[in-house]
Amino acid sequence: MLLALFQWLGHDIRAFNVFNYITLRAMLATMTALAISFMVGPAMIRKLTAYKIGQSVRTDGPQTHLSKAGTPTMGGALIIVAIGITTLLWADLSNPYIWVVLATTLGFGAIGWVDDYRKVVYRNPKGLSAKVKYFWQSVIGIGVAAYLAYSGTSLPAQTELIVPFFKTVSIPLGAVGFMVLTYFVIVGTSNAVNLTDGLDGLAILPTVMVASALAIFAYVTGHFVFSHYLGIPHIPGASELAVFCAAMAGAGLGFLWFNAYPAEVFMGDVGALALGAALGAVAVIVRQEIVLFIMGGVFVVETLSVMLQVASFKLTGKRIFRMAPLHHHYELKGWKETQVVVRFWIITMLLVLFGLSTLKLR
Repeated sequence: MLLALFQWLGHDIRAFNVFNYITLRAMLATMTALAISFMVGPAMIRKLTAYKIGQSVRTDGPQTHLSKAGTPTMGGALIIVAIGITTLLWADLSNPYIWVVLATTLGFGAIGWVDDYRKVVYRNPKGLSAKVKYFWQSVIGIGVAAYLAYSGTSLPAQTELIVPFFKTVSIPLGAVGFMVLTYFVIVGTSNAVNLTDGLDGLAILPTVMVASALAIFAYVTGHFVFSHYLGIPHIPGASELAVFCAAMAGAGLGFLWFNAYPAEVFMGDVGALALGAALGAVAVIVRQEIVLFIMGGVFVVETLSVMLQVASFKLTGKRIFRMAPLHHHYELKGWKETQVVVRFWIITMLLVLFGLSTLKLR
């Protein structure tokens, strides 16, 4: 909205044309989302506390978590509000990719909201059943995949799987293959972030780091000169997603202010499902699914730990880890919560830097 206003003013006052630069709007989006989080956060936490929307804690988990029972949850709504308002203010609303990622974020956030609401308001520990949750995730995931596959684009790169570290290696997928890949990336990343969100600040900072890196990928992918120089596919219009990713990073940092140990509020499924789906959608659009897999390595390992734990127990009756997801395993080994969180942050930082290196190492 502000971009349209400044473009109109720019016809008479050339100084306003500076807002056409995506880099400037991305920086302003980060600061705007951060400011919204700081302003709205305290009031939201008070409301959640007043309505007794508190987190339930597993009794079979680390005993140190029992003191967290009753901490306000569903704080992810704060992140979604900050991202939504900021994107509407600073992004080019004529860009279809902006609406795709916004719809994906809001859709998965709605699923998480219903799940959280049933857990904390109706005191139903299961929330939405796994089948119902997965059904609605699949509906949105397939819808987004179909739109991206059949939205009238004709560039081959938009339906190819790009292999990092190689300039000329890509795997043609076709429309159907692209839809399958998109579906699994969006739904898989959404659930992976949700599984990781088990300790104070554990999921949100890796999300911020990955979103910031994807902002760089989005900018260069949509820039003809940079994409040609770096040997990556040029996707017209993808640069505008840098504004969305910047808003996600700012909103995430604002939420971390309240979610850092000891957390004043938890993200809940409403935030984790939405953020994961948003990362997946952006990665698909900029054709960096494999790089997302690398940068989000913590999310991947957390998910694999759950899958291996379940498979091992069903097949052999034995558990591989003391508890899954993986962060609980290390807690039960004696690591303090803050040690687990900070070490996973450091690992994510290294993985993100490795992912960014694929821009040039080709």
